Amino acid sequence: MNKLDVSPPALTMSSASFSNLQPARRLMVLVPASEVDSALTARKIWELANALESRVQLLGLSKDAAHEPGLRRQIVTLSAMVGGDTISIESKIEIGNDWLSVVKSEWREGDVIVCFAEQRTGLARRPLSQILESNLNATVYVLASLHQQEERPRSSWLFNAMAWAGSIGIILGFFWLQSKLIQFPKDWAYSALLYISLFAEAGSIWAWNSLFG
Repeated sequence: MNKLDVSPPALTMSSASFSNLQPARRLMVLVPASEVDSALTARKIWELANALESRVQLLGLSKDAAHEPGLRRQIVTLSAMVGGDTISIESKIEIGNDWLSVVKSEWREGDVIVCFAEQRTGLARRPLSQILESNLNATVYVLASLHQQEERPRSSWLFNAMAWAGSIGIILGFFWLQSKLIQFPKDWAYSALLYISLFAEAGSIWAWNSLFG
């Protein structure tokens, strides 16, 4: 049975959502390698563990040894936030990329699995919750949108291209304007307009490029 936590921005589960929960042997939390909001994630785990009257196992899967320290730090942080007098917590990290095999080796009848909506696996990148649900007769809870909010990375090549295109356009525009000024009589007005156009050109280029800084 797959249960999706869809409660938005506050990311809290209402007490009504716990009304049908039965005590569980253990709450298995599949911690992703990517960073999550530790405070919100820990609160979710704590609420579920209390509602299910279960102990907690934080299970991590690192694709290689180089990424293991970062995942371990995340699990240690969650353990400190969730664990306490009322909740028993343990943790384990495996090396590899096959979540199904790892969960199968750890899962026991009565365990409840918790994973994240963003977790996907296999060549088809199917949601991990669907893989687990179709292969295990287990209850799977899906926690949504608990990743840290990060500014969406900009495409550097696209922004560089836009910056260069804008600068070239400004230069060509002022070149056309200055070519028209040449037709004017060579007096003080011509010189003043030429200098003004040069300063305006430099200022326009600076202002345009500052948008992409």
